[in-house]
Amino acid sequence: MKEPAHPGRNAWEDGELAVIVEQVLQGHVQAYSTIIEHFQRPIYLYCYYLLGSREEAEDAAQDIFIKALEHIGGFRQTVSFSAWLYRIARNHCTDLLKRRSKGFKLFAMYRQQQAEAETEGSRPVLTDKIHELLARLNPEERQILLLRALEQYNFEQIAVIVGMNPARVRKKYERLRDKLGRQKTKGEIRLGEPHSDRG
Repeated sequence: MKEPAHPGRNAWEDGELAVIVEQVLQGHVQAYSTIIEHFQRPIYLYCYYLLGSREEAEDAAQDIFIKALEHIGGFRQTVSFSAWLYRIARNHCTDLLKRRSKGFKLFAMYRQQQAEAETEGSRPVLTDKIHELLARLNPEERQILLLRALEQYNFEQIAVIVGMNPARVRKKYERLRDKLGRQKTKGEIRLGEPHSDRG
């Protein structure tokens, strides 16, 4: 089966996705399956980063797509659909973690996901050293880093997802880069900074 494209690819976001979303809004619910196919893996990985459990991530992803369908009538095209969907994912995972009261986790078995990410091509691959450093971040820092360096969203999109001013997101990300820079040991640590055309 063909791998779904990265959620931030503007060509799909501005073209085919916009048509599909409009079809769903008009009541053609069957068109929603295309949205699920496109975003299923990225949303699952995002949940897995935050929850640290395959089973929880799978369940969360299903719940997120159900919530998105239930609330799609409230979607406004002033923001991208992917940013809107990731905000639902972020809020859902945050609620799960609050109920669990164990804080945010990283992957327990990241090597498998690292190999899968390499096959996708466009997704930056995190090194074991970065994986170690991520464990020292607080939940807010980790979400900003994941959305910027891994998911390759621009600051405006991240601001929509986390409910924060874009300038504040940028400032926090710059501070985060400095923080990780101070923590790195021997060898250069790259954060997978997005291409310049992503903002």
